[in-house]
Amino acid sequence: MNTPKKLNSRGILDWFDPRGRNVGGWGFIINRLSAIGLTVYLYLHLFMLGKLAKGPEAFDTFIATAKQPIIVFGEMLVIIAGLYHGFNGLRIALNSFGIAVPAQRQFLYAVAGITLVGTIIFGVRMFLLH
Repeated sequence: MNTPKKLNSRGILDWFDPRGRNVGGWGFIINRLSAIGLTVYLYLHLFMLGKLAKGPEAFDTFIATAKQPIIVFGEMLVIIAGLYHGFNGLRIALNSFGIAVPAQRQFLYAVAGITLVGTIIFGVRMFLLH
C-alpha cells in the first residue's frame, strides 16, 4: 500500500530554495524570479504611462523621475530579467521538445553568457552613450 506523501509546510517557498539543487534547478529559480520581476515591472510601467495622459507637466515629471539613479538601476534589472527570461524560455522549449536535453547544462551556461553580453551592451549604451 502506498503511503501518502507528507505535504511540505513551506509550500511555495520551496520553489525558491537553492539548497541541494543542480545547475538546472538554479536556472528555474532565476527564471521564476525574473518572471515575478517582469510582472511587477509591467504594472509599474503601465501606471507610469497612465500618468503621461495628464499633460505636458506630467511628461516632464516622468522624464525627471526616469533619470533618477534608482530608476536607471531598475531599468538594468529589467534588461537582465528580460534577456534571461526570454532566452531561458527558449532553452526550456528546446528541452520540452527533446532537442536540447543532452546539453541542457551547456544551454543554461549559454543563456547566462548571452544575458551577460546583452546586459553589458545595454549598460554601455545606457550609461556611456547618453
